[in-house]
Formats: sequence, structure tokens, C-alpha cells
Amino acid sequence: MRRVAASILSADFARLGEQIKAVEPHADIIHVDVMDAHFVPPLTIGPVVVQSLRPVTDRTLHAHLMVERPEALFEDFAEAGTDLVTFHIEAAAEPAAAVRRAGDLKMRPGIAVNPETPIESVFPHLEELDNVIVMTLARTGWAGQPFQESSLPKIEAVRREIDRRGLEVDVVVDGGIDEESAPKCLAAGATVLAAASSIFKADDPAEAAARLAELARSHRP
Repeated sequence: MRRVAASILSADFARLGEQIKAVEPHADIIHVDVMDAHFVPPLTIGPVVVQSLRPVTDRTLHAHLMVERPEALFEDFAEAGTDLVTFHIEAAAEPAAAVRRAGDLKMRPGIAVNPETPIESVFPHLEELDNVIVMTLARTGWAGQPFQESSLPKIEAVRREIDRRGLEVDVVVDGGIDEESAPKCLAAGATVLAAASSIFKADDPAEAAARLAELARSHRP
């Protein structure tokens, strides 16, 4: 089943709870982009936002950590109520140890890869993962960037490897995901569409999320 993850990076934080409730009927996952101004230039949010969202929604809360030393934050995010935690392979000194640490804290682990990173770098870890995030933009860290067609072969490659091993690992696409790019990603093998601007910058975020969800539901491999 293909799903939508509503990324709060583009949400109105003055009305965050209200906006989450509006898109909740159409989004299976609430995607929380965490940036530290070191691994990527922007500075965003931390565990306190997850903690504030946990009473608001029963949807899966997915923390996408675009930070240096991500495992140092795992305990705080686990205590805040995070269900999934995904870190960048470029940021972890020992990815396998970070994956184990996330699991020890009862969070489902994932690994993300930057646009310049070969997707094969995640292959040694696939058996232990809940998801792989393929960044589908030019530069990690900013919402509103256009989708990069060059990411499609990476989606296809990781989907082939997951299927070859008979694993149930989600392929999440993150960056420039909208009604035009989503079908291309789904055809390449993505199972989760993470969308920020195309949902929360729309005139009607709930309607925008509903349209993406319909694309995901109606896709036939």
C-alpha cells in the first residue's frame, strides 16, 4: 500500500495542531524534518515539537534527522513519542550501531541518502531498516525545491534490491513531491510520498493531501 507523509516543514507553525488535524484523514504519516545548521545549513526544530504533536495525532510520527551525530538525539526523540527515526548515512560514523540504537529505544529505524550519495551505501543495512529515504531534490535542507528526475534510478535500484531480498522496507521520496512527480516516483518503486510545500503551501492543504493520497492509493505496480 502506497502512503502519504505530510511534512510539517512547510506548515504554519502558529496553527500546527490545526493543520495536522486537517490533513490527518489523508496522511498516514506526519513527517518531521529536523535540521541542525551543521549537517545542513538551515536550523529547524527538535524533540519538543514531536512531544507537542503526540497528543494531537495518532498518526505515525517520523523524525527525519538531517543532523550531525544523529544517534545523540535518539533518546530525546524516543521520549517525545517518535515512532520512526531516519538518519543520514553521511552523518553517522557507525550506521549499523545507530540502527541498533534506534531499535533499542523502540523506534523503527531508517537511513536517508543525499542526492550525491550512491544508493548502494544503504544496501548492507536493509535487513534492519523500516525505510530508506531517497532525497529527490538538488540540495538537502530546503523545502520548495523542484523534483530531480536524476533521483529516479536510485529509487528503482533500492526497490529492486529490497524486492530481491524479499524485504518489507519502505522507499520514501522526499523533495519536490507533488501531483506531477508523485506518479513517476510510484512507478519507480516508492511506497511513501513525503510532501511539504505541495500540501501545506496549497490554498487548501487538506484537499492537496487528499489528491496525493488518491494518487498513492490508485497506483498499480
